[in-house]
Amino acid sequence: MHLTELKPTQGSRRNRKRVGRGRASGHGKTSTRGHNGQGQRSGESKRFGFEGGQTPLFRRLPKIHNFDQVITREWVAINISALADFAANSEVTADTLVDQGVLRKTTDSLRILGNGEIKVPLTIKAHHFSASAKAKIEAAGGKTELLSNPVTSKKKQSKKSAKAQQ
Repeated sequence: MHLTELKPTQGSRRNRKRVGRGRASGHGKTSTRGHNGQGQRSGESKRFGFEGGQTPLFRRLPKIHNFDQVITREWVAINISALADFAANSEVTADTLVDQGVLRKTTDSLRILGNGEIKVPLTIKAHHFSASAKAKIEAAGGKTELLSNPVTSKKKQSKKSAKAQQ
């Protein structure tokens, strides 16, 4: 193979559109700009959102501030196989998981999943347990304690206080 034999793949290179070169070119007379109007004039450039003089959508809608601030939770999922190294009858929380090196930082969204086996009884405090994880922990003689979510508990408290004021 020689450099002179190399060719670009089919359809990757296209010829430049030559406008204003007569009717036979297919791009003559109006040079693909259409008939009259703002788009046909030289120096034509419409800004983003321009609707031809009509009040644009972003001005017709009401001002909604902080609309993009949706409160989300990043769930940290841990399988019970990661808890097998804990001593029997010990209490497992997000803080103890950080101390053991299972988690990097404490979290308010700890989820325990049932992949793996556990043989020692543990008291595990988390924000969510899968059904299989709960069954395996209790079968090993351990306990599960469901912690409340600080975000949803604040919302519930504010709704209760709003109802009490009415």
